[in-house]
Amino acid sequence: MKTLLAKAWRALSFPKGIQLTLMRIFQDQFLIGVTGIIFNENKEILLFKHTYRQTVWSLPGGYIKSKEHPFEALEREIMEESGLVVSTEEQLKIRTDREASRLEIAVVGQHIGGEFKKSAEVIEFGFFAFENLPSISKSQLLLIEYALHNRTPHMV
Repeated sequence: MKTLLAKAWRALSFPKGIQLTLMRIFQDQFLIGVTGIIFNENKEILLFKHTYRQTVWSLPGGYIKSKEHPFEALEREIMEESGLVVSTEEQLKIRTDREASRLEIAVVGQHIGGEFKKSAEVIEFGFFAFENLPSISKSQLLLIEYALHNRTPHMV
C-alpha cells in the first residue's frame, strides 16, 4: 500500500510549495531535510536561484528519502535539480525548526563537475565568494559563516 501511495504522489507531481503544505498537514512527524554548503576549487560557495523560495538565491538542499543517507540525498537532489555533481564530505550541523516540523542536516562538500541544466526548481546557479554573496536568508548566511569557521582543516 505504501509503495502505491508513493507512486501516486510522484505521478501527481505537485509544485514544491503544495507538496510541503500537504506533507505538513498529513505528516505528524518531523520532515528531515539536508542543506549543502558546497565549495568549488576557488573556495566559492554554490548557490541556486530557486523558483519556489522567498529569497531568490539559496543553498542547495532537499528532503531525504526513506533509507537514504543524508550525503546521498544532497548529492541526488543537486544532480536532479541542476545536473551538477558534488561530493559531500562532512556533516556540519543539525538544526530544528519547530514551526515547520523540520529537522535539517547541514553538510559540507565539493563541486566535482557536471553541466548545469535548468529544472522546474532551479533556474540558475552561481559560485560566490563569501564577501560577494547575493542576498540570502539570514539563517543560511549564518550557516555559511559557521562552515567557513568550523569545517575540518582538510576541507577547501
